[in-house]
Amino acid sequence: MTETTENKDLVQEDVQAETTTEEVAQSEVQEKVELSIEEQYEAKLADLQAKLADEENRHLRLRADFDNMRRRHQLDREAAEKYRAQNLLSDLLPVLDNFERALQVETTSEETASIIKGIEMVYRSLIEATEKEGLQVIKAEGETFDPTIHQAVMQEQDSEKENGVVLRELQKGYILKDRVLRPTMVSVNE
Repeated sequence: MTETTENKDLVQEDVQAETTTEEVAQSEVQEKVELSIEEQYEAKLADLQAKLADEENRHLRLRADFDNMRRRHQLDREAAEKYRAQNLLSDLLPVLDNFERALQVETTSEETASIIKGIEMVYRSLIEATEKEGLQVIKAEGETFDPTIHQAVMQEQDSEKENGVVLRELQKGYILKDRVLRPTMVSVNE
């Protein structure tokens, strides 16, 4: 019976060892399942954080685009307001030229002198109105030639003046605020 008892003890030890091994294996499987769940959560968290960062970046870019668009629109509105009379004044430049030509006519009679005086009054009021809108005559004669505001149509030689100086103004030029409406046609010293 001792042998049986010993066998029973051995069998119990084997059963206990197997049970302990099974428990250890189960706990390892459970830890792996738990780790894989934690890893899944960490992966999902990393994915969500990346998406959030992308959306924040997208939001910032959209906001910057919107601010730039608003700023451009504001500048366009200001320019439109500043140069609102540009088309009208450009159309009036030939009228001003014709008035100036009419005023250069020499009068021989009292009648023509009174007509010229009337033309001169209309011309002055037209000049005043255009100046209120910001139209200015470009000064040319005696000035250094500037290709941004002068258009050289001919060259002459005058030894008394420096090279590159405007000798004669052939047609007046005009500036509206800071924009050239028409450059001055000039003759430049060689």
